[in-house]
Parts: sequence; structure tokens; C-alpha cells
Amino acid sequence: MARKRDDDSKTNCAVEASLGVIGGRWKGVVLYWLLKGTHRFGELRKRLPNCSQRMLTLQLRELEEDGLVKRTVYAEVPPRVEYELTAFGRSLEPVLMGLREWGEKYKRRLQRAA
Repeated sequence: MARKRDDDSKTNCAVEASLGVIGGRWKGVVLYWLLKGTHRFGELRKRLPNCSQRMLTLQLRELEEDGLVKRTVYAEVPPRVEYELTAFGRSLEPVLMGLREWGEKYKRRLQRAA
């Protein structure tokens, strides 16, 4: 079930509501990597070397609470935890791929300006 934020009912703007769920420095990147398939926590840490372990944990918890990410814990020693997108999370694929494409254009623009 999606987590309810105090400010959810204070906006009529769909963009604001969307960014409230996927905004921030790391959530979009986490979602992008999970588009490629299931990842363990350590794999995500390697893909986001500038994100602290604590921040990644918080971001994954929020994405899980919002219904975008599914966390599966396997009863093994040592415990294995995997993260994958839910169907609702997968619905963000066109948005994330659009952001990726825009980001590539932006980076090329910056390189030309340098």
C-alpha cells in the first residue's frame, strides 16, 4: 500500500505528486537499474557508489512503501534480500527512459559548451 504523505492532499498538480514519489537524487537511479531486473542490495550499492548505505536503505524502503518496489527476503544463511519493480513500478519505464534520453542530450550539450 502506498504511503500517505501529509502534503498529498494539498496539491492538484500531478507533476508535483509524481516528483513527491520518485523525486530526489537516488530514487530515479534505483528505479532505472531495477528496470533491468532483480538486484540484491550489494549490487545496487555498486551501481550507486556515491549513495551511502543508509540513504540507499531509506530510498528502497520508501519505494517499497509507495508500492513501486518489492523486497523479497530469503530464509538462508546468510540472508539474501532481493529488490524488483512491481507492476506499478514498471509503469514508470517510459518516464525513466525519457529522463535517460534527455540526460544524455543534456550531457552532450554541456560537453559542447566546455
